[in-house]
Amino acid sequence: MAKGYQANKERQEELQSFGKSVGKRAGFKCEWCESKDDLRLWDYQPDLSPDMDSLALLCQNCRELADGRRADLNELRSIRNALWSNVPAVAEGAARVLAQCKEAWAREAIEESFIDETVKADLLK
Repeated sequence: MAKGYQANKERQEELQSFGKSVGKRAGFKCEWCESKDDLRLWDYQPDLSPDMDSLALLCQNCRELADGRRADLNELRSIRNALWSNVPAVAEGAARVLAQCKEAWAREAIEESFIDETVKADLLK
């Protein structure tokens, strides 16, 4: 148990080292919906070593969506613009949330986005 605690503590410290840089990149607002409330780092690829491309600054609501909470259409529309980010954590993370929606506009937005073609194909199967 102590090893798991220590590993988690080290991971959190490693993530925090990116906090200011990610905040500046995001303009200190949510990188999905542009809210300025309760912003925290979200780790898109927690199994890999963190870097600027694998982290996004998200508000509480968007973190909940990223963690699997079902969204209503207005919430999904508010994160659609994130698909055109050049940061994989921002664009691909938003695409994964939008892919759960069966609306035609969400599918079209993912198809038109600049995210990696392999990720896009996986999401749109």
